[in-house]
Amino acid sequence: MFQRTFLAVFILLIGLGPIASAQSEIPTSQAQIQLSFAPLVKRAAPAVVNIYAKRIVQQNISPFQNDPFFREFFKSFGNTRPRVQNSLGSGVIVSSDGIVVSNYHVVGQAQEIRVVLNDKREYSASVLLSDQGSDLAVLKLDSFDAMPFLTFRNSDTVEVGELVLAIGNPFGIGQTVTSGIVSGLARTGGGAGDGRGYFVQTDAPINPGNSGGALIDVKGDLIGINTSILSKSGGSNGIGFAIPASLVQQFVDQARQGKTSFQRPWAGIHGQELTAEVAQSLGLTDVNGMIILEIHPQSPFSKSGFNVGDVITAIDDQPVSGPAEMYYRISVRGIGATINVMRFRDGSVDAVDVPLISAPDVPRSLIYTSNERGILPGVVLRLVNPMVQQDMGLPNSASGIIVVDPGSVAPRIGLRAGDIIVAINGQALTNAKDFDDLLASNLRRGQIVVNRGGDQIMLGFRL
Repeated sequence: MFQRTFLAVFILLIGLGPIASAQSEIPTSQAQIQLSFAPLVKRAAPAVVNIYAKRIVQQNISPFQNDPFFREFFKSFGNTRPRVQNSLGSGVIVSSDGIVVSNYHVVGQAQEIRVVLNDKREYSASVLLSDQGSDLAVLKLDSFDAMPFLTFRNSDTVEVGELVLAIGNPFGIGQTVTSGIVSGLARTGGGAGDGRGYFVQTDAPINPGNSGGALIDVKGDLIGINTSILSKSGGSNGIGFAIPASLVQQFVDQARQGKTSFQRPWAGIHGQELTAEVAQSLGLTDVNGMIILEIHPQSPFSKSGFNVGDVITAIDDQPVSGPAEMYYRISVRGIGATINVMRFRDGSVDAVDVPLISAPDVPRSLIYTSNERGILPGVVLRLVNPMVQQDMGLPNSASGIIVVDPGSVAPRIGLRAGDIIVAINGQALTNAKDFDDLLASNLRRGQIVVNRGGDQIMLGFRL
């Protein structure tokens, strides 16, 4: 049997010609024929942990709670009481002093976190830094023991077709290992969070509970943190997404610096992927790049000479095909770094250095809360500036006074968080402090004009 197997492998290698002979060797033993991931798993698995998180949420207690029809109509009826909500997921130890990385949706807003290692040791943990938009959280184990850990791999060196292993705790059954390949790079919008993500795609089976687990290469280095699957049934269909290790490393670096929320560089530009038609009209032979459609005057790109219509084709020699890749590239570098941007303009390409900055609080945006004895009490307002634009996901063209919190009364007339107030009773609102006075300027009826998602809406009320 062994001779027939050996002969078949030998013939296969001869048939592959120079490629096989350059990259492979003829097996010389039965052990070499029977390849196994077991040594790799033994080395990497101890650094992958199970995470049990507990949070307290308020739940409505309604007499219609158990009725499938009426509970939708009366879901806000009745009293509320605290309820314990548990979540189960995975995490990865990335340093010997017990720094653990997981997903925000696993540990976000948890009051109690328990981490169980592969050898059954248990530790409590606290959140150092978390970010819902990127669906990442950095934890610290309450332990002084030296921990097993995985090392980060530069995400730019990962290639489609590489063998990978996914290690996690699917369905809470215990640590499980699945194998596959990297099936795609630069995937966007497939994971959890706000859709700005940039993911490594794999066909290694990933199921509920794998979230926060490790995606490793054949050397045992961390390629990414498993975050989600693309599935209609909730089970793995061979399309899983992992957050690249280079971005995860930037999170860990900021957590070590004492930051509690992720600080992203501010680009101050809005663009879109090139299409074949647009590329042809611009004289570009390669349909790869992001064309700038909008640029803020305070943007570091604007100050470096970029204009609307310029095309960004690469950042630090890495191709950029759309906004998600651009945000990923600048996030990996971090605030304070300088990136080298390849710009296409008027038929030629040049390289421009752009410093990465935080969103400026200029003009300064102070928080104003309307008078508790006023017509609409407790409304929290802010002046829109670059910092507010970034924090609230507003376009660069947004301006005016935005509603941060509508309070308890204003929602009754339709005012929502995120509305930008244009005018009150026919007078433009340019200063948050004028909110109460403009409301009181009409003694019988009132009108508030707001900009909501680009649409002008008038909200009327009667005193």
